[in-house]
Amino acid sequence: MKASVLIVDDDAAIAHLLRDFLKAEGFQVMVATDAEKALDTVQRTSVDCLVLDVMMPGRSGFDLCRHIRETSNLPILFLSAYDSDKEKLRGFGLGGDDYIAKSASPSEVVARVKAVLRRCQKEKPSSSMFNFGRLVIDPVAHEVLIEGQPLPFTTREFALLCFFAEHPRQVFTREQLFERFWGEIGDRQTVTVHIRRIREKIERDPADPHYIITVRGTGYRFEGPRP
Repeated sequence: MKASVLIVDDDAAIAHLLRDFLKAEGFQVMVATDAEKALDTVQRTSVDCLVLDVMMPGRSGFDLCRHIRETSNLPILFLSAYDSDKEKLRGFGLGGDDYIAKSASPSEVVARVKAVLRRCQKEKPSSSMFNFGRLVIDPVAHEVLIEGQPLPFTTREFALLCFFAEHPRQVFTREQLFERFWGEIGDRQTVTVHIRRIREKIERDPADPHYIITVRGTGYRFEGPRP
């Protein structure tokens, strides 16, 4: 059975156009005209991907994403008339999986939905526990502990951290990380945003990281904390 997609947009013309293109690709498609209706649909129905307009009357798409991320790792693709770097970083920072301008063609939106779903299916961390002293990663329990205290991680953040832990001291370029976790389509700024968010959670001082190290001009590597 094809995946189900919920389109959330107060512009009926855009929502129905995207619905038709997604249906043509075999997706099950639902439409909500505001955040409250979308939230009700997510809570009552199985939804595999959310295409979410940022600017809507009442609660914004960013607010809805923040609310959903409290309990769910549902893939979210932001759709916005604003294509600024500031807006993109905000969307990624809230846990969005992709961000696309409304000027994009319906075919590109369909391609981005497919890419988001593919990469979410590929993210299967190792079953081995990783113990790095104050940092413990348990892939089976999907849990990250700092000094014994559990921390909230999105699915993408957790998969990225596990990947680093599985390959200590190995350098990965931003392009390699993007292709592995986000595929070929999307905004490459999301790598930097996700690394920053992980550091904010696991590092004593995110500005002077001891776990995920920046290799200048190349990318990142994972290592245990320095003495």
